[in-house]
Amino acid sequence: MTAILSRPSRASDAAREVADRRAHLKDAIQAHEAQAQQSAQQGDLAGAARSILAALDAERRMAGSGPQVLQVIKPRG
Repeated sequence: MTAILSRPSRASDAAREVADRRAHLKDAIQAHEAQAQQSAQQGDLAGAARSILAALDAERRMAGSGPQVLQVIKPRG
């Protein structure tokens, strides 16, 4: 019985995976923003725009990486 209690649950594994994914996306956002700033300073506006779009895409994916909750509303009859 102790082996069952000491084993990590699937929920904690999933939470750790989500946290790791969010941390990776946050690092990617920072890298894209730094690249965009560097490209803009060098006058490469197309490169800066690509980096900004990549950062925005990573932000969008990070926002959607949290737990998803589905609510079912039962109408009263």
